Amino acid sequence: MKKVTPAKTIDEYISAFPKNVQDALQEIRQTIKSAAPEAEETISYHMPAFKLKGSDLAYFAGFKKHIGLYPPAPKAFSRQTAPYAGPKGNLKFPIDEPIPLDLVRRIVQYKAKEILQSGGPK
Repeated sequence: MKKVTPAKTIDEYISAFPKNVQDALQEIRQTIKSAAPEAEETISYHMPAFKLKGSDLAYFAGFKKHIGLYPPAPKAFSRQTAPYAGPKGNLKFPIDEPIPLDLVRRIVQYKAKEILQSGGPK
């Protein structure tokens, strides 16, 4: 059995997916970058991640039928995120539907504000 090597960069991670999924992953990536331009891109837990002041801001991952957004959305967004609710509070955006990029942007901005107000990890 062929061993899959984990991606070392977000570009490498995204390039492993079919074109339609790559496009959706790039849209989410760009949305996060524009919502929190000071956040740093990295790979964490084998998926694309953004860190802000050393704190986890957002992770996203591609799957066969959806794209996941982690960690769980803040409770302030529970009504808006209900259609996308996955197990443990993560969000699951179906591949065959438009991704609610405005919602992603607002969640990232909210979390970035929380991180910046708290001063980062304790």
